[in-house]
Amino acid sequence: MIDIRPLRYFLAVAETLHFGRAAERLNVTQPPLSRQIAALEQSLGVALLERDSRHVRLTAAGQRFQEDARGVMSALQQACHAARQVGAGELGELQVGFMMHAAHSSVPPLARRFIAAHPQVQLRLREALPMALLDGVRSGALDAGIGFAPASLRGLELLPLQEEPLCVVVPADHRLARRRSVDITALAGESLITAPADVVPTLREAIEASFHAAGLQADVRLEVQLQQSIVSLVGEGLGIALVPASLQRMGMPGVSFVRLKDAPRVQQVVFWKADNRNPVLARFLACVVDR
Repeated sequence: MIDIRPLRYFLAVAETLHFGRAAERLNVTQPPLSRQIAALEQSLGVALLERDSRHVRLTAAGQRFQEDARGVMSALQQACHAARQVGAGELGELQVGFMMHAAHSSVPPLARRFIAAHPQVQLRLREALPMALLDGVRSGALDAGIGFAPASLRGLELLPLQEEPLCVVVPADHRLARRRSVDITALAGESLITAPADVVPTLREAIEASFHAAGLQADVRLEVQLQQSIVSLVGEGLGIALVPASLQRMGMPGVSFVRLKDAPRVQQVVFWKADNRNPVLARFLACVVDR
């Protein structure tokens, strides 16, 4: 424990101007109190109190020391309280990166829950490309990442966050644009735009497995990392795509989203480095579990 007795003892005497009442307040006997004050004055090299058989008065130095000592005690109390809060994950900072498509699905409600539950934590959200997101978590620059599960989980842990179906996005003038739903066989012969397998393996596997189950081969013509960019390229007439259904909330012009029958479902996850020591992370993960 930090030894703050000299300050506590001095302040008690300074506020009561009476050694007996100060000792009573501190629940000590008077001789140890007198010795503490004398030792404090000796260490400072200045008299803090004027005393005689009947009165105790603060010197000018004592008046200034009383003012500053009060500030020190207040700051110490705040420091102790803050340290406990930081250790408990109730105060501090959390760096969370996310793949940009998650801004249309899991990130807003999760951020709202966390901020409401932990208002004294500074939540810093960072949009990131998939590989940059993984590198940020592995390096410790990010406490957690939100997106599709990475290809390698070495040194990482994860929790499922949200599962949603894929849907078909086509140009607004495409033959399927006015359909309410389509079967995967309706996409035979279409040029696909999708993310590379090494960037989002779970998404790519779900797409290719859906085609394979129907006896089709996915004809991938373009590979792009970002789901938003995929939708934009579809709008330019460069192909069609299977994307998470939540991307419909983008409201991007020039495209139509069509429900896919028996659509494969893809999962967003929260992943973090197994040896992350930020106490706030546990609070964040609790919000994921309790959603």
